Amino acid sequence: MKLKLVMVAVGMSGLLMVQTAQANDWMKSLGDLGVNLQDIGQKTGLQKKVTGALSAKDMVAGLKDALKVGSERVVQQLSHKNGFNADPKIHIPLPDSLKRVKSLLASVGAASLMDDLELKLNRAAEAATPKAKQLFGNAIRSMSFQDARGILQGSNDAATQYFKDKMSAPLAKEMQPIIEQMLQKVGAIQAYNKVMGQYKSMPFVPNIQANLQKYVTQGALKGVFHYMAIEEAGIRKNPAKRTTDILKKVFSR
Repeated sequence: MKLKLVMVAVGMSGLLMVQTAQANDWMKSLGDLGVNLQDIGQKTGLQKKVTGALSAKDMVAGLKDALKVGSERVVQQLSHKNGFNADPKIHIPLPDSLKRVKSLLASVGAASLMDDLELKLNRAAEAATPKAKQLFGNAIRSMSFQDARGILQGSNDAATQYFKDKMSAPLAKEMQPIIEQMLQKVGAIQAYNKVMGQYKSMPFVPNIQANLQKYVTQGALKGVFHYMAIEEAGIRKNPAKRTTDILKKVFSR
């Protein structure tokens, strides 16, 4: 009987040791997570105002909220009238191939034709920008924890670079048909044809062609990502741009 009791005691002791080891491993994992989160916080300027580390869930939710807010601001800003046309930072100029055309037309007092065409190129970009909203939302929802951690540990435009990688091709695909439609609707194609008709009537001029649809799409993408980078940096650094509770919690200083 004593032998059985000793064996039971030894067995329970062994089980306790295993459970203790497992508990220690589990606590170590939590500790490692806390170290990782603390490291992320130091690199991104995140600081806690309450006792205890922010959870990984909070940090990812905060990042996604920040990117959602920022992307919506960008789309709203650029899709308004003159969102591109009146902004010197992202205004879409005439393609280089058409600048020579403008110079020659100016010599015969017809430069206004080119100015009208340039305005219409920007109008087309403004009309196509709202397509970016849904694609930003899709990219944000599909972001993994590893993606989010890399962005939090990255530079002030890390999320923008992530979006460029994930969104450039599908966004261009979504925007091109709208830009083509809008080039027709706002009269850009008609203006282009009129310009080129005037240009070709001049003697000894080289043949010039421009893919307006592709050119405006590239300009629109450049403008969207330019302001997305500014929004991202602002939310990281400027408390006034943190407009939701989770943003204030995660990005508080």
